[in-house]
Amino acid sequence: MKKKIVTFGELMLRLSPPGFKRFVQTDRFDVTFGGGEANVAVALSGFGMDSYFVSRFPKHEMGEAAIHAIQKYGVKTDYVLRGGDRLGVYYLETGASQRASKVIYDRAHSAVSEMDSSMVDWDMIFAGKDWFHWTGITPALGENLAEAVKDASIAAKKAGARISCDLNFRAKLWTEKEAQAVMNPLMEYVDVCIANEEDAQRSLGFEAGSTDVEDAHLDEAGYIYLAKSLKKNYGFDTVAITLRESFSASMNGWSALLHDNKDCRVPYRSNRYEITIVDRVGGGDSFASGLIYGLLSKDSSKDALEFAVAASCLKQTIPGDFNLVSTDEVEKLLSSGGSGRVER
Repeated sequence: MKKKIVTFGELMLRLSPPGFKRFVQTDRFDVTFGGGEANVAVALSGFGMDSYFVSRFPKHEMGEAAIHAIQKYGVKTDYVLRGGDRLGVYYLETGASQRASKVIYDRAHSAVSEMDSSMVDWDMIFAGKDWFHWTGITPALGENLAEAVKDASIAAKKAGARISCDLNFRAKLWTEKEAQAVMNPLMEYVDVCIANEEDAQRSLGFEAGSTDVEDAHLDEAGYIYLAKSLKKNYGFDTVAITLRESFSASMNGWSALLHDNKDCRVPYRSNRYEITIVDRVGGGDSFASGLIYGLLSKDSSKDALEFAVAASCLKQTIPGDFNLVSTDEVEKLLSSGGSGRVER
């Protein structure tokens, strides 16, 4: 029987200058859609799971376009509300070599940001569901959405679903003080915490040793300490830490660490990949979706972690937010080690 996963958040219109052009030099934009929880829903649908997205879109053609953008990948939109005046927008300038990518948000007063939890029957939504995933982006959109995440988590717990949270701190949405005041109480409901060193520090107030991601230097002992501290302090059954080494905007090292109550009682670090980046946006979401799939379907949590890292490695070679790969493609990467040979 297919596992059933619910994600809750915002899907935005994404406008990007073609290729590696800068905002100031482009005369046109490539148009796609993306958003943390929607990205996870799309990937999980591609992995063969029943994936449901909860959100709110305006009742006009751009709202329809957003719904179609995820429906065509098999995401179920039964619980998408219609209302409000606008769809959130973000602009992405893709970096290269030593020039970093840039994001500009235009999402104030979006339809989902004006959504109220009373609009949703959370008990009905979570009946018969196996998993609930949310990120720190959603409660950052307003007090009403922070309350909705809490209500959804309570309903998910009551239904027996596991809950995962990708901390995903966004400085353009709230301050560290605001984030910690909201996120810390919400951790009570989380079973699987997904983070990187910056998110853990800024969303929850935890430090990760001497790691400096900008210098491409990883203090693995610091990450182990972080994973153990998060697990102990919040009672998570699983903590996953993504490890990105940024040599440049075009070349990254990529691996992850897992600590749980099963196969990774001693924190376990995955295989490491060196990625020539095509589009790193959605890389964390593709890791989260791979981990959820792995924890629901793999024999061991080590295998789940390896699947998640391989899946997110592949995503960062694909333009757009969505990870459009199959489980077979991920398994081939795991078995081949990433030779990149042409398949004939």
